[in-house]
Amino acid sequence: MAVLINEQIKASEVVLTGLKGEKLGIVSRAEALAMARAVGVDLVCTSLMSSPPPCSLVAKGKGKATAQKEAAMHKTGAGQAKGGGKEKLKELRFTAHIEEHDYDTKLRQADKHLRSGKPVQLVVKASNTKEALAAKGVLERLLADLKEAGIKDTGIQSGGKGSQVKVNPR
Repeated sequence: MAVLINEQIKASEVVLTGLKGEKLGIVSRAEALAMARAVGVDLVCTSLMSSPPPCSLVAKGKGKATAQKEAAMHKTGAGQAKGGGKEKLKELRFTAHIEEHDYDTKLRQADKHLRSGKPVQLVVKASNTKEALAAKGVLERLLADLKEAGIKDTGIQSGGKGSQVKVNPR
């Protein structure tokens, strides 16, 4: 994983974080480098995946180690669960022609998981391709009923015999 320090950073603008973790917003690269020099610290870029890239002011010499640790935390999602691993996604399965009582029960389960801060994968299985439209309809209804507890992460993905959507907590 590449960690860019000071002049190695080529982006014209960066999202800057201060020495104590305070968000300083989007600033030009030249301004960020000037701030780093004025305080006697390094400017470290932790990820090149976003535009503008996130950069931090870090004590001299600590830049590379700190950046690698921070990047590893972002990559694994550490801080969510004590095990340091990624939190498991709860999958709830439905059928395309679900009965009202069963729907309500599964809806309560999904709502409970979302309100406790856990993402949910909603999967609707169809026994044939003709039921695929009904499966998508069930997902759209679920999303409407869960709009206060969660927000969809992906669009509704429809495949031959079913549909699915991932919902993140609000």
